[in-house]
Amino acid sequence: MRINCKQASRLISDALDRPLSKSEYLRLRIHLFLCGNCSEFSRQLQLMQKAARKAGRGE
Repeated sequence: MRINCKQASRLISDALDRPLSKSEYLRLRIHLFLCGNCSEFSRQLQLMQKAARKAGRGE
């Protein structure tokens, strides 16, 4: 079952807070492979998370 961009963005955000189920993970990976916009969104969130962690450590 394919997911749309709204569902993918929700899973991308959820993945920052909790492990995704195998089904969620697989559906998201397929969507990210096919959708450049969501891939970029995922990359940007990961960068923001890394920056926030560094800022929290005073780096």
